[in-house]
Amino acid sequence: MNKKEIIIDGRSIGPDHPPYIIAELSANHNGDIQRAFQIMEEAKKAGADAIKLQTYTHETITMDCDSEEFQIHGGLWDGQTLYELYKGAHMPWEWHKPLFEKAKALGITIFSSPFDFTAVDLLEELNAPAYKIASFEVIDLPLIKRVAQTGKPMIISTGMANKAEIEQAIATAKENGCTELVVLHCVSGYPAPADQYNLKTIVDIAERFNVLSGLSDHTIDNATAVASVALGACIIEKHVTMDRNGGGADDSFSLEPKELTSLCKDSKTAWQALGNVNYERTAAEQGNVKFRRSLYVVQDIKAGEKFTAENVRSIRPGFGLAPKFYESVLGEIVSQDISKGTALTEDHLIKN
Repeated sequence: MNKKEIIIDGRSIGPDHPPYIIAELSANHNGDIQRAFQIMEEAKKAGADAIKLQTYTHETITMDCDSEEFQIHGGLWDGQTLYELYKGAHMPWEWHKPLFEKAKALGITIFSSPFDFTAVDLLEELNAPAYKIASFEVIDLPLIKRVAQTGKPMIISTGMANKAEIEQAIATAKENGCTELVVLHCVSGYPAPADQYNLKTIVDIAERFNVLSGLSDHTIDNATAVASVALGACIIEKHVTMDRNGGGADDSFSLEPKELTSLCKDSKTAWQALGNVNYERTAAEQGNVKFRRSLYVVQDIKAGEKFTAENVRSIRPGFGLAPKFYESVLGEIVSQDISKGTALTEDHLIKN
């Protein structure tokens, strides 16, 4: 049976709780730890639940090779080799400890996506409270096994993965000790078009694989992320930057601080609006019931006359008989003199 929630750093995550917002710092430090600190500060102000890093180096994630297979053609990183891209984008390992210390001082959770075993070892030394498996690593079952063996909560992104690959990743996690798992639907485009996101997959992931589900969102605004809440996303991950035009590897498809603030606010509002199945009158409606339509006398009528379409109408407010009685009232005998503007009641009818 699927767990109804997991807990990361004391925060409960699941359908009974507001969406957990992860601010992905990624490469948006642009080589400056002070910029990384600033992004963390803004994420905290915006209301994000967590900051996420990416833990790799150009040496651990690829190799220095300029053959065709290592070239990037098209997209944001056109013209670079993989080694060049990751050399400029990686989070220096010596930054991790001060970043974790900064998060503690700010009161915001911090964890990371490890990309190899040595990254897991580093993050374990820092007592990371959870782990994220990036979409490109969802097929790296040995890495998932190693992360699962830490016993920490795990989040897996599914960009580019088919059903079989997702099933294998989940099985590997669970078989190796992971008991707290969330699987994020993701489209690994940078940016990703909203019309390719197929958000209904969030529901299917939860049902098909018996897990909590969420969204890793690479679209350039918040509409897709907020919409995902209605489909059960309990985690939303978005890249965050100080300046979308900052020139960094991930800046162009990241949220700026004001947009992150809106995401945190609007996703919580969307979750609150889901509520429960309810056909009863809500508290907000109670005072407006009197403004519904009802039957009113619209001309003075004498006792013994008949109710007609000229002297009875269905109008607002709602203190008279319900409009459904209109046709049955017409032709009935008036029991007493009635003044124009009187709410019609059963007492005004002669009872047979």
